[in-house]
Order: sequence, then C-alpha cells, then structure tokens
Amino acid sequence: MRRSRREAGEGQAGCLVGLVILLIAIFIAYKIIPVKVKIADLRQAIADEGKAAGTHNDEAIKKSILTRAKELELPVTEEDVTVERVQSYIRIDVQYTTPIVFPGYTWQWHQHHHVENPVF
Repeated sequence: MRRSRREAGEGQAGCLVGLVILLIAIFIAYKIIPVKVKIADLRQAIADEGKAAGTHNDEAIKKSILTRAKELELPVTEEDVTVERVQSYIRIDVQYTTPIVFPGYTWQWHQHHHVENPVF
C-alpha cells in the first residue's frame, strides 16, 4: 500500500479555523458575560424593591434603583424607571439600552425589567 503525500498535513487548516472560531467565541464571552452579570444584579435589586414596596414610597424605590444602576455602571436614567401603584399592587418598569463595544461594531442591548407585586 502506498500512502498519499496529501495525508501528512491535511488537518492543519481545519485546526487553525477551529482555533480562530474558539478565540472569537472567548472574546465575545469576555465582553458579554460581565454585562450580563450586572444586568442580573440590577434585575434582582428591582425585584427586592418590589417586595419591600410596603415600606418605601415611590421616590425612594426609584432612587434606590438608580443608585444600584450607577454602582453597576449601567446606563439607567431617571426617565428609564417607572414606578406606579395600582390598588394593592406595585408595578416597576425599567427600560434601558446597554452598549457593548466590539472592534468595528457597537451592539445596543435593549433591556426591560418588569416587576409586579402585591403591597402589604
């Protein structure tokens, strides 16, 4: 049996392409995961404020959410936060856009957090 000379380095190009794809995936994860953690932290703070609505007024809730967003370096403004009480419920809506900068492109990641809880 004769071996073909093409077999010797046949997998190098495929390995290189796979490595490049892996590096791109790692870079994207490096950019997105920290922002996703901050967003989840803010979502939890909003949920906690909704649960404690009976002990805070609307302005205190809004101020607390804005303070937490500032600590997390998320671009939430006062106009992005809506707090309203309807009968025995409180509704909190927070809408904002987080820019994630990639080389040559900025992705605008739109977020909408909605909490509706009974007020005790």
